[in-house]
Amino acid sequence: MATQTSNGLRQRFRGLSVVALFLAVYGLAFAVAYLLGRPTGFAVFVVFTTLGIAYAYETRRRPRRAAVRFLLVQGVAGVGAVIAEPALQSLLSTVFGVGEVSVPLWFVFYVLFGTMGSAILVDHGGFTIVMATAGSLLVAALGLPLLLFVARQEVALVVEKALDPTVHRVLYLGIFAPLVAALLSLSFGVPLAYLLAEGFAGQQFVESMVDLPLVVPHSVAGIVILFGFGAGGVFPGLDVLGSLVGMILAMIFVSAPYAVNTTREAFEAIDDRLEYASRIHGASQWQTFRRVLAPLAVRGIITGGVLAWARSVSEFGAVAVVAYSVTFFYPFAGEAVTAQHAPVFVYNTYLQGGLAESGAVSFLLLAVSAVIFLIVRYLTDEDTVIGGMV
Repeated sequence: MATQTSNGLRQRFRGLSVVALFLAVYGLAFAVAYLLGRPTGFAVFVVFTTLGIAYAYETRRRPRRAAVRFLLVQGVAGVGAVIAEPALQSLLSTVFGVGEVSVPLWFVFYVLFGTMGSAILVDHGGFTIVMATAGSLLVAALGLPLLLFVARQEVALVVEKALDPTVHRVLYLGIFAPLVAALLSLSFGVPLAYLLAEGFAGQQFVESMVDLPLVVPHSVAGIVILFGFGAGGVFPGLDVLGSLVGMILAMIFVSAPYAVNTTREAFEAIDDRLEYASRIHGASQWQTFRRVLAPLAVRGIITGGVLAWARSVSEFGAVAVVAYSVTFFYPFAGEAVTAQHAPVFVYNTYLQGGLAESGAVSFLLLAVSAVIFLIVRYLTDEDTVIGGMV
């Protein structure tokens, strides 16, 4: 057992070292591209390195010769892309009457030529190369805006907003209210997810009701909450409009599907024979659920809660309709204060203060959310969750 643990830690440390090396290389490449004012160059670097790694994976023999061929292909692809861009621009202008296209077409051509050329060089059609390149484009599309967002922040303005008591209240509300919504979604969603995993008559109707908030426009969700729980609704005496209760209800409405569906998938992944073995040995349904099913599904349950919390943190439309500003007890001040949900506050800051001020507040919200998300992901990692217990 001790040897296995030591080997596991050694492998994990080695994996973290490789990840750290990759992050350092990509960080340096982004810094160079940003300082040169050529962020597209970083996207090219991501695609180039991905092509190189995938090519090396598929050509494990004669690495020196393979490397030379790869570099030649990439050079030809780069030159071809530079030549093809003005040709396509001229064709679009002459035939279709399209003016200058703002998209960097040379990058599109490079991705196309580089991928095709690398795939031709290897056996089996270059499946890994094509799949890796397509995935790297999505990673670049998601990661590059975030990197530019962080790099372009004004440090003094971020510090100023970080010391602003108003921002503190917004961040507290932006973490606290979604947490309550996620816990309530799990409290009622886990039993429903278990029943959906087991199956029952009319299940399709219930599943449709659960998934409906996923396709409802956010502002419509807020209107639905006001009709359902506001004046003349289910609870006539419940103060929903402009209250913390209304905000949490709006968050539950849009986030509950994530908690229910993720938890249901966790229950469905459990072998039915385990439940049968528990019952045949005399355990009741309560005991089977508590000692067998729930521990095995704990990762899915926590993941569903995290997704519900994240969805609530990012909600704007429904919250803006139901509870644009709310009054709540702020423990750090020891009294009731009025604040807005973080996305609503960021939007107002953007309208009143511009992109720089709203960006600073967004940076703080992103940083706090990322830290919480990483902590929860670590706690639900396979090496952390042992035997169904965190």
